[in-house]
Order: sequence, then structure tokens, then C-alpha cells
Amino acid sequence: MEERISVDALDVVMMRNDPADDVVERPWAVTSGILFGQLMVARGTLVINDPANLADAVNKTYFQHFPEAVRPATLISRDADEISRFVDDMGGSAVLKPLQGSGGTGVFLVSSDESPNLNQMIEAISRDGYIVAQEVLPQASDGDVRMFVMNGEPLMRDGQHAAFRRVNRSADLRSNMTAGGKAEKVKVTDSMLEVVEVVRPKLRTDGMFLVGLDIVGDKLMEVNVFSPGGLHTCEKLYGTNFAETVIDALEYKVDLRNHYGAGLSNSTVATL
Repeated sequence: MEERISVDALDVVMMRNDPADDVVERPWAVTSGILFGQLMVARGTLVINDPANLADAVNKTYFQHFPEAVRPATLISRDADEISRFVDDMGGSAVLKPLQGSGGTGVFLVSSDESPNLNQMIEAISRDGYIVAQEVLPQASDGDVRMFVMNGEPLMRDGQHAAFRRVNRSADLRSNMTAGGKAEKVKVTDSMLEVVEVVRPKLRTDGMFLVGLDIVGDKLMEVNVFSPGGLHTCEKLYGTNFAETVIDALEYKVDLRNHYGAGLSNSTVATL
């Protein structure tokens, strides 16, 4: 039975969607969700991640704001000649993917063997907008690591990090779960924790309460801010209910909001 309520009656709203599905079926969903989230904040409801900054953070250009030390060499362009020069600079090998998109859709690996098809790849990806070209990291053959970060800190419970390695044992370079990737336990290394240290200041400033960092070696490949998937996968792998830690953090934020009211902005409370 449906019940219509006012957003004023809600303590906190955590926006979630399935971007891999919505990019085809409901391309308007993410933008609309962010806009409604901003209206909820204006009514005094705590909304996370902070919708005022999600409009920028949901785009793949967001991770370009982080220091170069933790980013692979990257070019964002629609110019075929410029992309070709970048691939040459990378030794004839690069990853091409759409600026907008998720779930590994439209991702291509360019190698010297496939260079004659480069223009066709560029044409196919650029139909939907800009192209992200990135260097191929040697460690990518071992998959990538999805690491959850909450309040700018690695998400942990019972001494265990909420993180897992995504590996595709086929010839497909994509390790996304929707593209055939399999989840495995992973030991979080010092280099992974250093990546979190570097990105923490901006995540906290922008009110990014819960995000998923995709890490290869010591490089940040992507920051998933809207619907970072895989928390249930962590629970299955380690037998640890990380969701309870997330809920505890939300309850703490609601208490802060009740105490301080409008004295603290939505983005501030989101990462306290």
C-alpha cells in the first residue's frame, strides 16, 4: 500500500540508483535524482552523498581533480587526431572509454595489433560524447580493487576492510562485475591506503559520505560517488556486515543534525 509523505518527515535520504541499467532505460534518472536531492536539502532533510556536489562528482572528470601522483596518464577529448597522438605517446597501447557510462560499457583496449581499427573505435565511443583515454597499467592484468571509503576513511568493521579484487579470467580487459568480473578477497596494501590519504581532503570537502574507489596498483582509476556497488559482495566474502557500520554512521549524523540544525551545512554533516 502506497503512502505519500513529505520529505520533512525523513531523517536522512541516501540516494541510490543502478547506473548500468539507467544509462539505457532511464538516462534522465541520475540528473533528476540529484535535483530532487537538492530540493530535499533546502527543506532541511539530510541527503547523502551531498547533492550539491554530486552534479560534478558523478562525471568521470571528477577524478581529474585529484593529484597527478595517484592518477594514470589520461586524456579527455573528442578529437581523433589528439587521441591517436596520445595512444602513440603511450607506446601504442591505451584504454578508451566513454566519459559518461558505467558497468564497463563501451570500453576498448587499443594495442599495436588493433591500431588500424583505432578510428572506428573512436567514432563508436564518441557518438555518446567525450572519450577518456588512459594509459594501460601493467598491474591491470591482475584486475582492479574496489575499496569503500566512508567519511574519507577506509570503511572497516571487525578489523576488516570493505574491499575486494575484481578479476576477469577471460580475454576481456574489463573487470566490472557486470562485464563478467569475479570478486575475490584482497589484502589492502599501504599503497592503496596512500591513495585514500591523497583523495580524502576533497571527498570530505565535497560531502562524499560513501564512495567506491577503483584502484589498480597505486593508481586511482575511478571514483564511484552515486551508487558504489559491491558492499554485499564484501559481506559475502568476509562474513562481515559492513552495512551496520554505515547505518551507525547515518544515525550519528542524524543526531548531529538534530543538535545543530541549520548551523552545519549538508556537505559538512555528510562526512562528519
